[in-house]
Amino acid sequence: MESSSRKRSSSLSYKFQRLRERLREAIQSGELKGKLPGERVLAKRFHVNSKTLSKALTDLAAEGLLDRSIGRGTYVKGAEPKPAAEGRWMLLSDATSPDWYLIEEIQKANPQSQVVIDTASMRPSFLNQFTAVVDFARNTPEEFLRSLVVRNIPVVMVGREARVFSMHSVMVDRALGASYLGRDLILGGHRRFAAVEDKGRTDVTGALRMAVARYAPDATVDTCGPSEVGALVEHGVTAIICDSASSAKSTVDLLQSQGIDVPGRVSVAAVGWIEGTAPTTGYFVRAALKIQAILGLIRDVPTGRPAPLWLAGEYIDTGTIAPLSIHTPKGAYRPMGTTLSA
Repeated sequence: MESSSRKRSSSLSYKFQRLRERLREAIQSGELKGKLPGERVLAKRFHVNSKTLSKALTDLAAEGLLDRSIGRGTYVKGAEPKPAAEGRWMLLSDATSPDWYLIEEIQKANPQSQVVIDTASMRPSFLNQFTAVVDFARNTPEEFLRSLVVRNIPVVMVGREARVFSMHSVMVDRALGASYLGRDLILGGHRRFAAVEDKGRTDVTGALRMAVARYAPDATVDTCGPSEVGALVEHGVTAIICDSASSAKSTVDLLQSQGIDVPGRVSVAAVGWIEGTAPTTGYFVRAALKIQAILGLIRDVPTGRPAPLWLAGEYIDTGTIAPLSIHTPKGAYRPMGTTLSA
């Protein structure tokens, strides 16, 4: 039996070695050149199974005769085409943008890219040097966007959807994250909410109000900026949800400066993207994922009608939210199920 097994193994080894030599001869003679056909086609051509063929190609790649890469295929060494030049990208930004980290990372990916803050005085001919535009700005003029569309320059909007033109966009799904947070806080007993949002944004406020309508019609939702949270807490707000990591940090810093304990007196959560550590509990998209999504849309623009790409955040718990319970005289929360000492 052992002898039979050794013979079978020897036979398979001989067939594999013979296949490898046949492939080598085909490459050296020019019979196989440029990009090789798919593995199924080659396996049929050489009368072997796909697994054996793949192993032979891997061996030849290790010897330096072939270049193999997932997604691009197998090429005779030196025949794989070089990636096309990415060209120059325009990165539109506000003077004080919370997305500078993302912008800098995009610049690292394409050193030819150029940051533009003012589009008002830009001549139309200036646009001709760019192959793509990434719009981080909040209020890019519609006329300027129209000029990009006319020139067939791909545009990727970050953080907002195009109101007039159909363009690709990358956005954090703040509404989804805020909805989940609102539900959890409502089930934890909270009834007075504040949504901290930039001017013009309503994602968090809208999501909270929908959660309130479904789970606690008696609850209330106020909208404010980070500088107003202290006053709202004094008037009874017990849970705050912020629309970005930066606003969450500002909110927590302000509350702490006013001696308001988090989460002792008020719970604070947020949705958005983060570069490093999350400032509060919440749903966050890692910066690397957002950058990858932006680059993917620029380098491989999808065909068909442009549509927004929504990025759902991952839940990160930093201990800044707690269930609502009876306050101590100092205003701190006690965990659910505990009693005050005499």
